[in-house]
Amino acid sequence: MGINYGDLMKQARAMQKQLEIIQNELKDMVFEASSGGGVVKVKVNGDQELLEVKINPEMVDASDIEMLEDMVMVAINDALTQSKNEYKNKMGSLAGGMNMPGLF
Repeated sequence: MGINYGDLMKQARAMQKQLEIIQNELKDMVFEASSGGGVVKVKVNGDQELLEVKINPEMVDASDIEMLEDMVMVAINDALTQSKNEYKNKMGSLAGGMNMPGLF
């Protein structure tokens, strides 16, 4: 039972094309998260880039900046996790359709 290298190359080219499509889709996706009951809101894209940070100034306590910093961190990490999960889902569907011995 030998490996058909022609078929393997076709699959690799198809996978590369699909990967480019997925990367472009992810780049255009925006993931939003908030913390502190909406005190902090953030947006990231599928490229893991922070796009926006909004802080409700009415809810900021100048004597407790540490809490605000924590809320910002929680919101950013949540949005990045959403983005990473979407990446994994899309990449899993890409790999699931390919017959690449030894790779998946």
